[in-house]
Amino acid sequence: MTTYYNIHPKFYVAVDCIIFGFNKEGLSLLLLKRNMEPFYGAWSLMGGFVQTNESVDDAAKRVLREYTGLNQVYMEQVGTFGAVNREPEERVISVAYYALINIQDYDKKCVEEHNGYWAKINELPPLLFDHQDMVEKAREMMKQKASCAPIGFNLLPELFTLTQLQNLYEAIYGYPIDKRNFRKKVAEMSFIEQTELIDKISSRRGARLYKFNNNIYSKSLKFKL
Repeated sequence: MTTYYNIHPKFYVAVDCIIFGFNKEGLSLLLLKRNMEPFYGAWSLMGGFVQTNESVDDAAKRVLREYTGLNQVYMEQVGTFGAVNREPEERVISVAYYALINIQDYDKKCVEEHNGYWAKINELPPLLFDHQDMVEKAREMMKQKASCAPIGFNLLPELFTLTQLQNLYEAIYGYPIDKRNFRKKVAEMSFIEQTELIDKISSRRGARLYKFNNNIYSKSLKFKL
């Protein structure tokens, strides 16, 4: 058995994480500005190599935790990227994942220590290797999933206004949404609950705050925005 494996080439398996966040300026991506060689000063996704004692999924969770300090984050596998010359130094196959986080809820010191920065999704710098391809595929997957499952709420604070919710989905879809139709759809979803609280910070007039109730959603599993 050992001889069988020895006659085959060996190469590295890595994971790369496309970490999305959202604020009033739209969608952003958490990037790494490399402070090491090779490619010092270049921009890349946050990633790392899969260790011998972990699954690919566990490696992605570890990388996310190491770079952001977060656990229990919504993640989806994007796909495998294995072009022969995708990295010039060694033969590396990478499995990409996208993650959705609250842009206010992560370990900022941890991100700073790894030289991480937020970049607006439509103003990304040139990225290393095939990382731009990973980002584009992740955006398309997120757009499709967000239309039929409530994954977008992972990008919002626990309490949000309907304007924030609409701005989020406009950012995900990439086009404006009719306000009246959007709010009509929201009103039909019992799991998007109106609270008694008012947002007096981001809204001059004061806007009602809402929250997502996963317990109610789990009883129907019907979602379309």
